[in-house]
Amino acid sequence: MIPSSYPSPEEIARLSARMLLEIGAVNFNTDEPYTLASGLPSPSYIDCRKLISFPRIRSTLMDFMAVTVMRDAGFEAFDNIAGGETAGIPFAALVAERLALPMTYVRKKPKGYGRNARIEGAMSEGERVLLVEDLTTDGGSKLSFVDAIRDTGATCGHTAVIFYYDIFPETTKTLGDHGVALHYLCTWWDVLKEARAQGAFSTETLDEVEKFLRDPRAWQEANKTG
Repeated sequence: MIPSSYPSPEEIARLSARMLLEIGAVNFNTDEPYTLASGLPSPSYIDCRKLISFPRIRSTLMDFMAVTVMRDAGFEAFDNIAGGETAGIPFAALVAERLALPMTYVRKKPKGYGRNARIEGAMSEGERVLLVEDLTTDGGSKLSFVDAIRDTGATCGHTAVIFYYDIFPETTKTLGDHGVALHYLCTWWDVLKEARAQGAFSTETLDEVEKFLRDPRAWQEANKTG
């Protein structure tokens, strides 16, 4: 069902952050930082995949994503919704259902047999495709998915995520140089603000997380081990 209620972007951001905190998707640990895929330390970690196990929150966030892309990109802007393997697949299916559009998904690499395809489902030349993912950090991982979509002859000028880090200044330029606009529900700044409002973590922890968010490269350099 296509959502017909349109909360302000600010309210969407606040409620999205609240929901992520409520289900324990937000993790802050300044004493024993998490190790990111890059090998660098971080006092913060978010697990958007947990959302699929919470139906009320999952449904509300997907309504928010549907109205966000319609408001930002247009009500008839897309012909196909594609999810990125693997985290984006369930969210793409849920958004496609709301927008009454076909759904596909994009493999990280060709499967190595059969058609050796990266696109699963029906995607046609000239279709306007929205790439859906759970989150983005610096935007780089989205480019391979976008290129795979474009290789079919379809176009992909938009990606939508639940969570955007919003701490690496190169992100929007990386995507923009590739002809991709980013749509998102909330950022670390929204989560930090809501966490302070709720008293969800100690003031000392939140202050240290904010120090990281304001200059992540410097914080990582100062906290590297080994």
